[in-house]
Amino acid sequence: MQAVEPVPLHLAARSRYLNYALSVITSRALPDVRDGLKPVQRRILFTMFHELSLHPTGRYRKCAAVVGEVMGKFHPHGDQSIYDAMVRMAQDFSLRNPLVDGQGNFGSLDGDRAAAMRYTECRLRPLAEELLTEIKKDTVEWRPNYDGQRSEPVVLPAQFPQVLVNGSEGIAVGMATRIPPHNLGEVIDACVALIDDHTLDVADLMQYIKGPDFPTGGRILASHEELLELYQEGRGKVRIQAESTTEKDGRRTLLIITSVPFGQNKAKILEGLGNDIAAKKLPQVIDLRDESTNDVRIVMELKQGASQEAVLAWLYKHTALEALWHVNLTVLVPSENPDVATPARLNLYEVLRYWLDFRFETVRRRFEYELRKLLERIHILEGFVILFDALDEAIRIIRASEGRRSAGEGLMDRFDLSELQTDAILDMQLYKLSKMQIDLIREELEEKLAEANRIEAILASNGRLWNEVKNELLELRRLYADPRRCTIGESKRELAYEEDVYIVKEDAYVVVTRDGWIKRQSSFSELEKIRVREDDEVGWLYKAHTRSTVTFFTSTGSAYVMRVDDVPATTGYGEPLQRHFSFEDGERVVGVCSHDARHRIDNQQPLPIVDGDDPPGPYGVAMSSGGRFFRFQLAQHEDPSTTRGRKFARVKKDDAIMVVYTCDNYDKICVATQSGRAMVIELEEAPILKAAGMGVTAIKLQSGPDHVMACELAKSSLDGPEVVTGQGRELVVRERKFGLSKRGGKGNVVLRRGTIESWRRGPVVRLARDDVPEPGEE
Repeated sequence: MQAVEPVPLHLAARSRYLNYALSVITSRALPDVRDGLKPVQRRILFTMFHELSLHPTGRYRKCAAVVGEVMGKFHPHGDQSIYDAMVRMAQDFSLRNPLVDGQGNFGSLDGDRAAAMRYTECRLRPLAEELLTEIKKDTVEWRPNYDGQRSEPVVLPAQFPQVLVNGSEGIAVGMATRIPPHNLGEVIDACVALIDDHTLDVADLMQYIKGPDFPTGGRILASHEELLELYQEGRGKVRIQAESTTEKDGRRTLLIITSVPFGQNKAKILEGLGNDIAAKKLPQVIDLRDESTNDVRIVMELKQGASQEAVLAWLYKHTALEALWHVNLTVLVPSENPDVATPARLNLYEVLRYWLDFRFETVRRRFEYELRKLLERIHILEGFVILFDALDEAIRIIRASEGRRSAGEGLMDRFDLSELQTDAILDMQLYKLSKMQIDLIREELEEKLAEANRIEAILASNGRLWNEVKNELLELRRLYADPRRCTIGESKRELAYEEDVYIVKEDAYVVVTRDGWIKRQSSFSELEKIRVREDDEVGWLYKAHTRSTVTFFTSTGSAYVMRVDDVPATTGYGEPLQRHFSFEDGERVVGVCSHDARHRIDNQQPLPIVDGDDPPGPYGVAMSSGGRFFRFQLAQHEDPSTTRGRKFARVKKDDAIMVVYTCDNYDKICVATQSGRAMVIELEEAPILKAAGMGVTAIKLQSGPDHVMACELAKSSLDGPEVVTGQGRELVVRERKFGLSKRGGKGNVVLRRGTIESWRRGPVVRLARDDVPEPGEE
């Protein structure tokens, strides 16, 4: 019994994980730079060619039969993974030059899956045979299959750089590859140029390879310098943009999308675009339909007078009609061990150099194989010629022999023939002993000798061998090259994106509750009938058009801005503001401001600020529960914000903003504290902050628990907040009763006993004045 030795867990785990990683990298995820195929793809093509003879001119065969043959003989993994790889090689929208000719449903650009393998049929395409035709000529190394019963090629003798022509995608352990497809003609041109001049670098090769050429077409938005950096580094990114054109149908203007970026699902793009059009996010488009057949044709009917550039700018910004494609030229490269390849990220020159060296060696091995076969045939033909010169004697030897072996020995002894020649003579049919046949044999011998001499001359010179490689590439280019499908360069036009253009301008009522729930309605009958949650009430109501913005000020000194069009439209409760912005714990809405131009008051009084000239109004006024007073520009908080908002004030940890107002033409602020003190201050007492600051002290609080209970702006001496004392007494804190005070004092006594318990605060209702023009309007 063999002794079991303990192994540290970390060593065992590392060893097994490395084995797993190596298996995934070399046997599943990464393509080989020589034939550009992953193992499963290579085994599918080899099986179709070698085992099943599914040639382009032959019959189709059920895909299930091919998958079963591949799985049983060469690829012992799931049948679905094999079929998925086969399907992809048959899709003209996945591969620039498909390798499998599929019959049946093999999926679509809309994301439809292929039919089950029992329904579909397949055979090889002509271009795929160019990867395989030389495989029986001892051009590549072979290795045992998974069970050792058969042999399979390490790589295929690819006659073109498949790794660049069709590209590849895969994720291994710790590395990945994403090679874009390229134009076959351009790649061959670059290879030919590199054969002619081995000193070319990446920049020189890019005179031939302009950039990726995706099967679905489109426009690659990249400059020559950006592509050069990508091909020099072997990694980078390219932006793909759908192509478009316009057509006239009577008085209607149609915008036609003629391609979609590579790898994008057309059906999902259309679904999302249809939803956006229905939601009026793209008001310039009034109809959308898909008229695609074999070619992409997405038709959008534009509103009369609508800008085509504005529609395209929105499409490229908000849909997958413009997409980013990351490039990573990581492949397996040959090592000293022919059975094992190593991963490496290459630049464009290195990819072509590896393939050309492989091709040179493949062609050399093919010629050596053909020369061996020629010399064997020449040797046999020479035996036929020797026999014919002494045909009668040879016949006597054969007739006098006792059998095949005796006849062979007699011929070899008499005519000095080899065993190979003797076997060929004995197998020869009698009619070939005629004079006509021997003439044909001598003619064939001369042809074979000439061909052998030609091949020997090629093998004796690397220059001639490279010239053969070059000529074969040019022939492939003649047979299979086609024009580019992708255009390359900067955008045809600079498309300016202005968000306001895509919002239907219409009036709406923005409703904000005290608990911070928001919604917009097209109309309402009475303020009291607006639907809110139980124990909540309307705090702010603004009428504003959908292109304007609304700002929500919170207790932490933050301002969150969103467009009116983005406020959820409903007659229900609405949504909490926290769903749209990142609130802190306990953060609540304390003020709302609409930036509709019809709400602005132009007759504001000049107000002093700290340093410098007066900034333009309008202004915001805020009061903290700790008695701090803030004034700031509302214009700083007019543009939509991120989910984290912007700061308009900085408050201490034990303090919080209790209310925010837009000052308009108000000139005083009335304040009441819980301890029963009141103060009326002129707004000009506080400087206007250029940025979020700590503010100034408005009223000093009493020792012990005390805070600002009420605060309102006042236009006249009769205005002020209405408060209720602990004894139920109601009073109004206003200038007529308490007079004006300087900020920073303790204020006037309202109550000598008891406290102020509540503030009767009504909703802020501001309806737009229709006679106030928009900026820039007459």
